[in-house]
Amino acid sequence: MLSYRHGFHAGHHADVFKHIILTRLVLSLLNKEKPFFYLDTHSGAGRYNLQSAMARKNREYESGIIRLFGAEGVSDEVKAYLQIVRAENPSNDLQFYPGSPRFVRHFLRPKDRMVLCELHPNEVENLAAEFAGDRQVKVEHLDGYAGIKALLPPAERRGLVHIDPAFELQDERHRLLDALKEGYRRWPTGIFAIWYPLQDRFVTDDFLRRLKRSGIQKILLAEFSILNPDETLRLIGSGMVIINPPWQLDEQLRGLLPWLWKQLAVEGQGGYKVEWLVGE
Repeated sequence: MLSYRHGFHAGHHADVFKHIILTRLVLSLLNKEKPFFYLDTHSGAGRYNLQSAMARKNREYESGIIRLFGAEGVSDEVKAYLQIVRAENPSNDLQFYPGSPRFVRHFLRPKDRMVLCELHPNEVENLAAEFAGDRQVKVEHLDGYAGIKALLPPAERRGLVHIDPAFELQDERHRLLDALKEGYRRWPTGIFAIWYPLQDRFVTDDFLRRLKRSGIQKILLAEFSILNPDETLRLIGSGMVIINPPWQLDEQLRGLLPWLWKQLAVEGQGGYKVEWLVGE
């Protein structure tokens, strides 16, 4: 039973962290003239209204985008991210927060394309409406892990797979790892970016250990939290693992995350790290 709706959480600290990294990954693909392919396995609705009853129930955006929207002294890594958010809010009043598909669509050249998978019936309906008539975007009512098997490798040979599940299913990490190994087997030169929540450290470390033993090479890990660990299993932060990261992404993140932590951390809690889970 699918119950997760990202509209309750849109724009929170984990979204900010994730989408800044996603923006850097897409910008790296623009460094070459050849076209690229983007696959989003868990796309959500595409865009979220922060003034909706859903978003305002817990006001989670106050832990993230609200703190950055009017920030000064922003680094180049963050400027590109904020430009996309502001493009969704031309009146300069923060109402809409773009989901991952909207961030990537902002950068697509006429020769690039994207496929968006979403299984939740309401979310895929919203997603299809968001990109109706867009010939560079194909929306699939499909389990994202099945999409990895069906759509890889792409004809373009270059590109990015973004895997961002809700982690509401008990076996999610097992399914994720199986799909990731299959995707890497089919497309060993593609970039894979996988988001995961920081809630239960034991569960997270077990997943990372199994990923490290998977045989996949070139895995960069970045984690970011705004709260110290507690016993309630609430979301204190999130992580991303990037397979085949672009050159110098590790250095970019080491320069970026201290600034981002100062903006979002609650009373100096939490922290950040960037390290290679598996080298070349």
